[in-house]
Amino acid sequence: MSGAEAQDHPLHARYMTRALELACLGLGRCSPNPPVGAVLVARGRVVGEGFHREAGGPHAEVVALARAGSQARGADCYVTLEPCCHWGRTPGCAQALAAAGVRRVFYSVADPDSQVCGRGTGVARAAGLVVVGDVLREEAERLYAAYLKHRRTGRPLVAAKMAVSLDGKVATRTGKSRWISGEDSRRLVHQWRDEYDAVMVGVGTVLADDPALTCRREDRVGRDPLRVVADTQARTPTDARVLAEGGAGRCIVAVGEGAPEARVQGLLAAGAEVWAMPRNAEGQVDLEALVEALGFHGVVSVLLEGGPGLLAGALRAGVVDRLLVFYAPKVLGGARAPGMVAGAGVAEIHDGEGWRLADVRRVGEDLLVEAWRCSPA
Repeated sequence: MSGAEAQDHPLHARYMTRALELACLGLGRCSPNPPVGAVLVARGRVVGEGFHREAGGPHAEVVALARAGSQARGADCYVTLEPCCHWGRTPGCAQALAAAGVRRVFYSVADPDSQVCGRGTGVARAAGLVVVGDVLREEAERLYAAYLKHRRTGRPLVAAKMAVSLDGKVATRTGKSRWISGEDSRRLVHQWRDEYDAVMVGVGTVLADDPALTCRREDRVGRDPLRVVADTQARTPTDARVLAEGGAGRCIVAVGEGAPEARVQGLLAAGAEVWAMPRNAEGQVDLEALVEALGFHGVVSVLLEGGPGLLAGALRAGVVDRLLVFYAPKVLGGARAPGMVAGAGVAEIHDGEGWRLADVRRVGEDLLVEAWRCSPA
């Protein structure tokens, strides 16, 4: 059976859909490893399920095998990512599936990791398993967008979130911005904080709003992401909530080279990690270098929650992959009310091209527009 045939088969799609649901439970918790879900099926019924809960913990296939026990012999395994075959902190899953007597393996996406790519399926086939790929590949590639980018480029996927009025304003002429978006939209942002490795703001947002940037979910215990503040002159107050209400997440303040030493020492004493970054042509923290450094340190995904200045800088640096814009049913008006993107703007219409509209949907009273950069950043 080819991948296309398996993808079209409703039974295979049903089990792989369940595996993808399981994989989502590990988002933000197993990074820099990918979130993986696995389902074992024997004689038309599910005999074992599992997902990768945390880095260093058992992989999805191993969890599913443990739950299936002897029922795994002769079963089919549906797994969202090509099974690994190398020994790291845990043994290879391709070998574990073969040892358990699994008959067939269906997976969605080939793993681009150099230790796995093609080798996992090779080990499984050499052990006598039937292996079929590309089952619900398009759905899985959306789930793995950050992981795939990080493995291929070394950089994290960067998603920029903004809340604006219908006329594109992020605040009133007096600077008030709470709250433009509705409760449902804010609840979704906390879900994203739970799933993304890091959340980034500029020092202007820290000074204006003093956000904690922690995760507060109502449906389950949230995970505080790594907090990152782009702060060229080290102006972040030492009693800022992003430092004082740290929760379980670390806080990195990225300052420009040559930032005032006394302020840097104050931030270090307050518990921040301070990264000295090169400056761009405008004298600000080089966001491309900052994103590169985050990727080097294992950050796979970044949620940009800053204001118009940070978004403008990130767009100029070409580091934004995904735009998530909440349009609230409000009209703020006025030339003095700030818009979504600061700065002079582009000179020509075609300079603003290069984005693909991916989704438009209602979130409570707001409208969420999602767009992706046409070519990877």
